Amino acid sequence: MKFENIKSEVKNIINSNENRDEKLIRICQLLQDSISYYNWVGFYFANHENKTLHLGPYVGAATDHTVIPFGKGICGQVAESNANFVVPDVSAQDNYIACSFTVKSEIVVPLFVNGINIGQIDIDSHVIDPFTEADERFLEFVTQEVATLF
Repeated sequence: MKFENIKSEVKNIINSNENRDEKLIRICQLLQDSISYYNWVGFYFANHENKTLHLGPYVGAATDHTVIPFGKGICGQVAESNANFVVPDVSAQDNYIACSFTVKSEIVVPLFVNGINIGQIDIDSHVIDPFTEADERFLEFVTQEVATLF
């Protein structure tokens, strides 16, 4: 499915009468179902006092990484850098927290509310180097839409 088609579905979910977590899980499911190389899709949310990220709604394999310190792994680095992070091949990353041997690549895009990085969307893929600039722009759109829920 083309990103443009998915955008309207994301907006429909955002505007639905469900609660925030239900909307987030539906967005995760939509992305995983619509994009073949999105094999794990989830949100992490920041606790700035403790400098930790906490796993929110997600779809895909279960993970032990429910709390991630800022700076650790790809997600933790995005919490500090406030920038998108695309990892074409996780085996080439020094500061990577392995979730599963099936994960070959990852993309993380921060979620800003009023200029503050409150979390991120994290996507793992079982394919090496599938993410393009189009994925980044699309996921920036998704995080902008999700930001309206906070």
